[in-house]
Amino acid sequence: MIKIMLSMTTAMIISTLLMIMCTTISKSTTMDREKMSPFECGFDPKSTARIPFSIQFFLIAVLFLIFDIEIAIILPMTTTMKTSMTMNWSITVTLFMTTLIIGLYYEWKTNMLEWYK
Repeated sequence: MIKIMLSMTTAMIISTLLMIMCTTISKSTTMDREKMSPFECGFDPKSTARIPFSIQFFLIAVLFLIFDIEIAIILPMTTTMKTSMTMNWSITVTLFMTTLIIGLYYEWKTNMLEWYK
């Protein structure tokens, strides 16, 4: 019990010292309107909320989510390669990769990835 209390006290002292050191060493920031205002989706939060939303921003966000999920699915595939049947594993990976490539080809051909038209 004493060891737990001693380790918790030591951790609290170290974290407090680190916080104090960071505040004394850090640079002083200037209070600027641009730096102090929140930045959300490229909009100025102090202006009107009735400005049109850019569909390109939405498209890039959706593409990021799709490829982020793709990575989360592909990474475990490499670890299951040794434990699963080779034919089933290769068919699954081939179908998954083909679907992603066809989707990317479709986006490319319909000019969804173009910023300027």
